[in-house]
Amino acid sequence: MTNSDRLKKTDQKLIALLSDRLSLLAASEQPSLDRQLSDVAPLLAQAGIPESVWAGLLNSCHATLIPKYTTNHVSPRQITIIGGHGRMGKLFKEQLSLVGNNVSVLESEDWEYAEQLLSQTELVLVSVPIEHTVDVIKRAAKYLAPTTALCDITSIKIQPIQAMLEHHSGPVMGLHPMFGPNIKSFFGQKVVVCPGRNDDSFQWFLDLIKSQGGELIVCTPEEHDRMMVIVQATQHFCRFSLGIFLAQVKVDIEQSLTMSTPNYRQEIDIVKRLFSQNPHLCVDIILATEERCDAISFLADTYSRLAKLVAKKDKDALIQEFEKAQSFFEDKINTFIQPLNTMAIQRDFQPQIHTNISI
Repeated sequence: MTNSDRLKKTDQKLIALLSDRLSLLAASEQPSLDRQLSDVAPLLAQAGIPESVWAGLLNSCHATLIPKYTTNHVSPRQITIIGGHGRMGKLFKEQLSLVGNNVSVLESEDWEYAEQLLSQTELVLVSVPIEHTVDVIKRAAKYLAPTTALCDITSIKIQPIQAMLEHHSGPVMGLHPMFGPNIKSFFGQKVVVCPGRNDDSFQWFLDLIKSQGGELIVCTPEEHDRMMVIVQATQHFCRFSLGIFLAQVKVDIEQSLTMSTPNYRQEIDIVKRLFSQNPHLCVDIILATEERCDAISFLADTYSRLAKLVAKKDKDALIQEFEKAQSFFEDKINTFIQPLNTMAIQRDFQPQIHTNISI
């Protein structure tokens, strides 16, 4: 048998297995992408298959099942997205419309129609820049019926949820999508859920995200904002600083990539994604709360302290700093560090995008 014949036979077996996989996915609730990857990670490593290849295959399998969600949805809902013409607003409009909902959009020039767009809707989703979120909530709340579910998707949660609870008597919830607007579905994506009031009113929305393979992480607004100081704000600042440095020293990025490590290529890809976004949005994420500003200031002090040790060529002191951090990580490193894959990079390091609505 020639190699060509063997390849054809292998492809036939693979197609049959993929067909079985699609049937199983269609008949059961899908585990998260991270769970699916971790379950087979040792086998992938043994076979020499990159996790990014497997993640792409899982995503493609899922994409073929999207029509199932459309046909299974039997109760269209009236939804209004404030800021629905922004990139993140458009994403949620597409996903909600895909399953048969009637989705309207309210932008800054549409407030004369607010009564019509907000008073009869079942869900109002606020997708505007951080600095305008609370004001928009206050402005919209007076048009809402007591049964209308009110939700925001900005990247801070304490202030928006407090505003929604104070100004709206009906169901309230805060969401934070941990991804950018370029995804095709919720598959493999994380969404932080901060309950506010009457959580059952949002169950159909959460079920939609889960049915597409999304992962829901439930926490309090305080827990969310505390974690986002590290997960989002300091990471943005690190990449922001690296990008400014590379531009200042005029690094030949293309040449550097020809002799780079995988980690360097991943880091450059993250920086490129950051600087492809609206600068106002990136800076808003960095400056969103005093806690973020304080943490970034402390991070900058750490950089400065270590840089002084480098300037003095104090090898012993640098080793001591390394060993202190090593001690912090040594008990955790095997349990929470997983190999990066392409989808994880796109999900975890892409800034959240909101519309540029003006109030």
